[in-house]
Amino acid sequence: MPSHVVTTATETYTCTVQNGISAQIRDFLPAKAGKVFVVTTPDVHQLYASHLAGFEVLHYPGGEPNKRLSVVETLADQMLARGADRSSVVVAFGGGICGDVGGFLAAIFMRGVPVIQVPTTLLAQVDAAVGGKTGVNLAGGKNLLGSFHQPHAVLIDPAVLRSLPEREYRAGLFEVIKHGIIASPELFAILAERSADVLAQHPEVLEKIIDESVRIKAGVVSADEKEGGLRRILNYGHTLGHALEAETNYSVLLHGEAVAYGMLAAGHLAVRTGHLDAATAAELSRVIHLYGPLPPVPGVTAEALAGHIYKDKKTIQGQTHFVLATAIGQTEIVRGIPHEAVVAAAAATLA
Repeated sequence: MPSHVVTTATETYTCTVQNGISAQIRDFLPAKAGKVFVVTTPDVHQLYASHLAGFEVLHYPGGEPNKRLSVVETLADQMLARGADRSSVVVAFGGGICGDVGGFLAAIFMRGVPVIQVPTTLLAQVDAAVGGKTGVNLAGGKNLLGSFHQPHAVLIDPAVLRSLPEREYRAGLFEVIKHGIIASPELFAILAERSADVLAQHPEVLEKIIDESVRIKAGVVSADEKEGGLRRILNYGHTLGHALEAETNYSVLLHGEAVAYGMLAAGHLAVRTGHLDAATAAELSRVIHLYGPLPPVPGVTAEALAGHIYKDKKTIQGQTHFVLATAIGQTEIVRGIPHEAVVAAAAATLA
């Protein structure tokens, strides 16, 4: 039963990777927990109703377009109507969006109640559920309203991934690739050399890539809870990825697919700015494409993407901070990259 401890100024908690753990939520509740409110989507609830018996279930309608403050207010009203108080616990049971929304609800309800994250997609298991980032979107960009609210526990059940559509599973693999590029040549090598086993969800390989991703994320979050330095490397591929999601109204790409495009763009930008050699960039691209195909994004222009980038959270005082790979397993945070280089990298990715 692999587990990884996250230690921050506000919370110390364990991320446990174990088949079947999604049915054991009661074992991880705080000692004096009151009512338990599960935020999940109707389809996930239908699949795992037996895991949630006896809890108050709140249905999040699902999807990026519903990841808005008004939906969180509706969920909070439902909690209040069902007798929630400061002893209540929120369980975010679902994919990354559900985790963001449930975590944000817990962060702001009565100024904060505990949340347990039970991620049911690969993307959420290896990234979104670990680290306490919560939030919702504005029309102008993704996750622009949010809070750091560390979970009480993270329960990662590889067995639930069997219920995922293939596209959802592949989308999560792009976040695993990200972890390999930024911090683990060993993880990247597994993805590069054992793609058939990875795509087939071979149990030993699946547990290995999840465990290694969670280890990386837990270590980074423990060192830098609120993204003051090291944690920014986790944004690799996300700068252009978020821009692409916003430009396509969150309706064309899954988040992992957008990150894949973003990693391809980061590769072009790293070569263009002299941070990465062309051969390594080509290998990064090859491995990303092993887990495609990526949906086409017709009509999107490089200039439009650049416009979104400069409204991103990673733009501070007019300068965007880009995470660029310098080798497999190593990155550098670079700012002050000329606008023309950003547009050129975006154009090369879209070509």
